[in-house]
Amino acid sequence: MSDATPPGTLPPTIERVLARFRSMGREEKMQALVHYSKKLEPVPQRFLELDRGNFSVPECQTRVDLFPEHHDGKLHFYADLNVRQSPTIAAFLAILFSAINEQPPETTLAIPSDFVHQIMEGIGLSGREFGLNAMVARIKRFAERATQNAA
Repeated sequence: MSDATPPGTLPPTIERVLARFRSMGREEKMQALVHYSKKLEPVPQRFLELDRGNFSVPECQTRVDLFPEHHDGKLHFYADLNVRQSPTIAAFLAILFSAINEQPPETTLAIPSDFVHQIMEGIGLSGREFGLNAMVARIKRFAERATQNAA
């Protein structure tokens, strides 16, 4: 039995991603991960020059730095990691960013608590969920700050 968020209660961008992954079998999900791992947007140089301590996700086994950008009422996220060493992490972040980039912070805040599980379910990579959930939590904190700063 799944505790997935019912369709129609999420922003359309997040619902599309989850609906796509719910409809896939294991092999299709693995192929989608390979595809998405190649789509992670490069981090602009202006972020690479910052102190990374404020942007790293220590709960993740893989070194990942998440950089938020808030402009015109919308968020955009970038991730710096070694894609060759961590294609699953890169794929997950590319999938997540496809749903939340260039959306208002409320879209990011609407990510369901079981988002990681819904994407990774049936793939056999459940050991990655702790770090992935930490990344989602970090991204949601950035979104929360963006809404507070806009108020």
